[in-house]
Amino acid sequence: MTADASDEELLRQCLVQTFRGSGPGGQNRNKVETAVRLVHRPTGLEAIATESRSQHENRVRALRRLRLALALRVRRPAAEGVPPAVAACIGKEGRLAVGRHDSRYLPCAAALLDVLASHGGRVSDAAAQVGVSTGNLSRFLTADPDLMAAANAIRTEAGLRPLRRG
Repeated sequence: MTADASDEELLRQCLVQTFRGSGPGGQNRNKVETAVRLVHRPTGLEAIATESRSQHENRVRALRRLRLALALRVRRPAAEGVPPAVAACIGKEGRLAVGRHDSRYLPCAAALLDVLASHGGRVSDAAAQVGVSTGNLSRFLTADPDLMAAANAIRTEAGLRPLRRG
């Protein structure tokens, strides 16, 4: 998946634009192009970062935002069985055990959304495919507001009620 590509690979797929950020910041802000916009050519998704006075820091932030957008919005057909990105996040006790700050989180979340979409938004069927309980998958999907919104978009499209936080 594109979201788990290296920074260099992902940047090669993007149109990288730099520009002057707006707002306060004085002379540096008005004369130096430190803001970064990344446009992912294959999908048209874009990410912008303007917070820092460093173009490098803004590029890192924009890449992080683009990875999130790709993971949450771009669906790929799910293969049978447990996707490797999901298997890497299932702990010894047989539950999804990965936090948002773990580097495995976004690839796992994207793969789970792919599986959910392949099952028409049915959490129980998706959980059965990846080998976790329905409750565990539901808690994982609803723990992060962005992930929950993406899962609910899949469910709404399939005519199902949205998931709620437990």
